[in-house]
Amino acid sequence: MIPARPPLKFFKALAAGAPAPFMDKPVRLERMIHFVAPHVEKMRAKVPELIKQVDVVLGNLEDAIPAADKEAARKGFIELARANDFGRTGLWTRINALNSPWVLDDIVEIMGAIGNKLDVIMLPKVEGPWDIYYLDQLLAQLEAKHGINKPVMIHALLETAEGVNNVEAIAAASPRMHGMSLGPADLAASRAMKTTRVGGGHPSYGVLADAGADVAARAFYQQDLWHYTVGRMVDACATHGIKPFYGPFGDFSDPAACEAQFRNSFLQGCVGAWTLHPSQIEIARRVFTPDPAEVAFARRILEAMPDGTGAVMVDGKMQDDATWKQAKVMVDLSDLVAAKDGPSS
Repeated sequence: MIPARPPLKFFKALAAGAPAPFMDKPVRLERMIHFVAPHVEKMRAKVPELIKQVDVVLGNLEDAIPAADKEAARKGFIELARANDFGRTGLWTRINALNSPWVLDDIVEIMGAIGNKLDVIMLPKVEGPWDIYYLDQLLAQLEAKHGINKPVMIHALLETAEGVNNVEAIAAASPRMHGMSLGPADLAASRAMKTTRVGGGHPSYGVLADAGADVAARAFYQQDLWHYTVGRMVDACATHGIKPFYGPFGDFSDPAACEAQFRNSFLQGCVGAWTLHPSQIEIARRVFTPDPAEVAFARRILEAMPDGTGAVMVDGKMQDDATWKQAKVMVDLSDLVAAKDGPSS
């Protein structure tokens, strides 16, 4: 394993003239990362309205973009970035994989053209920290060359068995690390899983209730194919102070299943998910926005324990420093939501 940089060098810029990495990550609401195909003119035309509706607009250059349209997608992304003021809404791109023939031009051209507007680069098919080291160094050189005044962050896409196996080292690879997303489709192929679904469960993956007198009547309960991987990703991200995200849910005809998968990941610790279709935007907003009743209860816990120590009873339930921390997570998220969406009714 390639060793990480020593602590005294970890937060130093990797190129003379590049901005220093963030010591404290920017605090932003990122409930939905909305994918846009930038080579399609009518999609670019929708970006001004999307900016008002979503937390992140992502120009997709990788999967789902035909090889013949890769250069057009790159040019289209630069165009939409230049044409719009994103305000509180994040501007991201998913570049092509590091082993592709397009990736170097993706990075060099985008950084040169719009590096000061770009917040995050999503790197697909990350297999280990070495992939992050390469992009980290290259971004620093381009930031220095083009006078970019804030570091562009890196978001790793976990979609291979090797990447999941190295998830801890990936999370720790750079102060540029923004977070990680689960890529279930490519990961399923990498693991030789027997499913063609993009995210979500599978009707054959579950457990049977114990056998009774009527064996034919045994209940079957579907389980979550991604629970283990999401848990590993969340733990790695929490350890290193970066953000975990659920990735795509490909069945646009089943909003209930999409909501269930998003909610499972939210409860496990994810802060957002990808939205590939406009119908998924409100699902993500609803799921990754904390319930007002729970927030109200959380605020009561904080009020009852102003310094976060000791133990108190709130509505007959014991609260201590651990539940204070849980309440603080809910209240802080609610305050972020209110700053972007306005107070909840």
